[in-house]
Amino acid sequence: MTVLEALSAEVLDPSRLAALDAYGILDIAPEKGFDDVVLLARNICEAPVALISLVAENRQWFKARVDFRACETDLNASVCAHVLAQLDLLVIPDLSADLRTKANPLVTGGPRIRFYAGAPLRTQDGKVLGSLCVIDVEPRPAGLTHRQAESLRALAGQVMAQMELRRVLADQRRMLDQGDELIRAQAAMSVARGTSALCSTPW
Repeated sequence: MTVLEALSAEVLDPSRLAALDAYGILDIAPEKGFDDVVLLARNICEAPVALISLVAENRQWFKARVDFRACETDLNASVCAHVLAQLDLLVIPDLSADLRTKANPLVTGGPRIRFYAGAPLRTQDGKVLGSLCVIDVEPRPAGLTHRQAESLRALAGQVMAQMELRRVLADQRRMLDQGDELIRAQAAMSVARGTSALCSTPW
């Protein structure tokens, strides 16, 4: 059974996908604020890889990444999809020994990842859009320390705060653009009325 089949209710939930789409964040250029978050996550958790992963309908796309070559994978290679069903951190000490992930192509083949810890990226109304995660190529039987887990949660909150800010600013830009269009339309109508009145003035 694939990840998509096992988690279809969570992955394909229309309200979750609509929430993700509303942020307008998929397939955009890197942004320093998000890049800084994954750098901090990697350093705090002492892991070689950190990602901001957003789980879309048929792929996971990485808004920011450190030391991971691909910018997206299909869902059958996604560990982050399992976070959608989590209330808190998902920590898998050995991906090759866990039933959910031992057949994952990133586990069985290159880069042969072994450890995963992901904090849900949760909207204010409870929709999980993806995760802020750290990955290691060695198992970690002890998982994360309390301080590392606490920090990963806090950084995931910062990712969502930045996404909310992006959405608010985008909404404001749209409103300004609509206001400019209305002003131009009103000005054009005024000119047209003035021209019409001038043409109808008797001499």
